[in-house]
Amino acid sequence: MTADLTWLTLTAVLVGLMWLPYTLERILRIGLIGATGYNPDSGVAGFRQADETPPAWARRAHAAHANVTESFPVFVALVLTAHVAGLAEGVVTTAAAVYFFARLGHAVCYWLGIPLLRTLSFFAGLGAFVAIAIVLLSAV
Repeated sequence: MTADLTWLTLTAVLVGLMWLPYTLERILRIGLIGATGYNPDSGVAGFRQADETPPAWARRAHAAHANVTESFPVFVALVLTAHVAGLAEGVVTTAAAVYFFARLGHAVCYWLGIPLLRTLSFFAGLGAFVAIAIVLLSAV
C-alpha cells in the first residue's frame, strides 16, 4: 500500500473509532437498553429521558466526532483523486500525515477541553486540505 493510502486508512480507522468513548460512557451511565433510546415505560424507541445529561467530556467527544465526520469525506476525495492522478507523493503524502495527526490532536484537545490547541490542530488539518487541493489544482 502506498503512503498516501496508508494515511487515509489510518485516518478512516481514527474516525471510525471516535464514537466509542461517548457511546461507552452512555452505556455505563444509563445501561445498554437505555443507551439504545428505548424506554419500556413509553414503548417508544428513540425516547430520551430529560435527566440523562452526559458529562462535559462526553459531549465534547461527541462534538469532535461530528466535526471530523463533516470534513473526512473531503479528505477522502482529495487523497483518492491525487492517488488516481498519480500525484500522491511528496506534498500529498506529507499533508495526509499532517491531517491524521491534526485530527488526532483535535479530538484529544476537544475531549480534554483545551480550546487553543484544539483550534491550532483544526487549522493544521485545514492547511493539509489546502496543500492537497493546491497540488491537484496546479495539475489541471
